[in-house]
Amino acid sequence: MLKLTSGLHVALGAALLAVAGVAFASDAAPPKASIPFANHGGIRDWKADRDQGLWVQDIHRQWYYAKFMGPCTGLNFAQTIGFDTHPLGRFDQFSSIFVPGGGGGRCAVQSFTVSGAPPSGKVKADAKSG
Repeated sequence: MLKLTSGLHVALGAALLAVAGVAFASDAAPPKASIPFANHGGIRDWKADRDQGLWVQDIHRQWYYAKFMGPCTGLNFAQTIGFDTHPLGRFDQFSSIFVPGGGGGRCAVQSFTVSGAPPSGKVKADAKSG
């Protein structure tokens, strides 16, 4: 049986916490993402994820996923949407979208991360910046 002194207990405990911290860091949220110049043609395409989120493609064909703070009613059936960018003109986790007509109105983004392409299917071609 291994007997440890109290100083060694503290050092061992600190080492275990450091290893646990590295493990938790690898499970952390992905880095923040943004599409610059979204208000000037920076968005190429988009595809609704029912009423829960939105895949957005920039002009460099990189896909992102915007998860909404709540359901975005009408998004799944919308033909056009508006992208509300802040004064710097980029689309990110502080932005929102507008669903025109009888849809959900304004839908705030909760998180915005780099993503793979959406599941196969028709992608909306006429994204409009706002």
